[in-house]
Amino acid sequence: MVFQVKFRSWLAGCSLLAMTATGAFAEVVYNRGNSADPESLDPHKTATTYEAHILRDLFMGLMIQDAKAQVQPGAAESYTVSADGKTYSFKLRKGALWSDGAPVTADDFVFSWRRLVDPATASEYAYMLAPVVNAEDITAGKMKPDQLAVKAIDPGTFEVTLKAPTPYFLEMLTHQSTYPVSKASIDKLGADFVKPGNLVSNGAFVLKEFVPNDHIKLAKSDTFYDAANVKIDTVNFIPTEDRSTAMKRFEAGELDSNDDLPTEQLADLKAKFGDQIRIGPYLGAYYYAFKTDKKPWDNVKLRAAISEAIDRDYLAEKVWQNTMIPAYSFVPPGIAGYETRVTDYAGKSQLDREDEARKVLAELGYGPETPLKMEIRFNTSENHKNTAVAIQEQLKPLGIEVSLVNTDTKTHYGLLEQHGDFDIARAGWIADYKDPENFLALCKTGTGNNYALYSNKDYDDLMARAAAAATPEERMKLLSDAEAIGVARDHCVVPLLYYSYHNLVSNKLKGWEDNVMDVHPTRFLSKE
Repeated sequence: MVFQVKFRSWLAGCSLLAMTATGAFAEVVYNRGNSADPESLDPHKTATTYEAHILRDLFMGLMIQDAKAQVQPGAAESYTVSADGKTYSFKLRKGALWSDGAPVTADDFVFSWRRLVDPATASEYAYMLAPVVNAEDITAGKMKPDQLAVKAIDPGTFEVTLKAPTPYFLEMLTHQSTYPVSKASIDKLGADFVKPGNLVSNGAFVLKEFVPNDHIKLAKSDTFYDAANVKIDTVNFIPTEDRSTAMKRFEAGELDSNDDLPTEQLADLKAKFGDQIRIGPYLGAYYYAFKTDKKPWDNVKLRAAISEAIDRDYLAEKVWQNTMIPAYSFVPPGIAGYETRVTDYAGKSQLDREDEARKVLAELGYGPETPLKMEIRFNTSENHKNTAVAIQEQLKPLGIEVSLVNTDTKTHYGLLEQHGDFDIARAGWIADYKDPENFLALCKTGTGNNYALYSNKDYDDLMARAAAAATPEERMKLLSDAEAIGVARDHCVVPLLYYSYHNLVSNKLKGWEDNVMDVHPTRFLSKE
């Protein structure tokens, strides 16, 4: 009997060793619900948070955001700043490698940043480098990309010269548009460099599979400098446009987290999942954009009247179940030193707003007998649909006949990014860095994410003056004045709600830190 026990223990031990050696017990897999598939995995051709979640795992910029969204050194080990605040010198990590084993050098960043601002790249985020000397003139086609004020002092030192001191510059460098890409890979493969098996990256994970509408599989990178501290072996990003189905998959254990919830089910979800539901403040704005270069939406009085008639309190309380806050400015409150500028009807009752909107519409020739036809476009989500339906019902008594057009997220944002035809469309903006400029830049003439195609010289001049301001106080005042013109007066966007994050996070996941940027890099997570 004693022999049998020992023999069985020995067999079990051998079996355990064999299974561990083959990875049966070793692999840690994280199934991560992500609201939509990416349009691209090219860091210079992406714009959405859905893409940012994936790219944050694949690549690493000069600076990163840690688990708490605090800015930390990334591809750069350290940096120095000149006395005038205009020149940054970054020391890259010694021994840092691309996933193909090649060294990551300063020349990689020079190539990548030139590529970002090159008009041939057609990046929506080319304006991200606007603080860099010559960047805007390059994007406008007035100068050549090699005139961008960046240079490789040596293989391990990357230098950047700015037009003026830029307080948000380091935080800006955590954004995917500033990530490096492999010149050798792009030269060899062209647009195919982003495909599985081809993509060379410098982050904690590498791309293994991309099956549209099913999953994107990333595996832990052996060449990542901090690989020893990465606890997840495989992360599968699973598109979850149908939030209700995502909840069922989470309950069945098929998802370990999801980045959104169907808010109309919130009470039931809280009862079912308890503290696995994570809701909190998120630095972002949920808004609609009119196509301002198209009649009749080029009429600012019409845009203002429609905006005034929308009952934001109802949207926040009934549609979003108090997980969002009514918005009357584009820049969310809470950014230190900045005064938000709200619409002139923000303090009025909803009945008064509707009466004023009805009068303006009548002056413009619209009413129940002569209705205005308007199409609202939105991307797939129960929450977006319910928002659009509520606005449709709110505008109907004013003589506005609203039709709804729903497309998948990739198609929806593709239309907006290409400045296709629409009347008014749903969009959202989550801060890339904690500064009002990041929101207000969306209304500048020529900005890639200016879906409304709004253009106003006075607004552009205020934004330019703010960029060159001598003091932080002057800069914030100029930005506030710009918001008063572009948003509060001209409705370059129609702010509806300030965001909260709505995450569903399994208790098996460890290291998930709630933060206002809703940033959760997989490299800082573990799973029991």
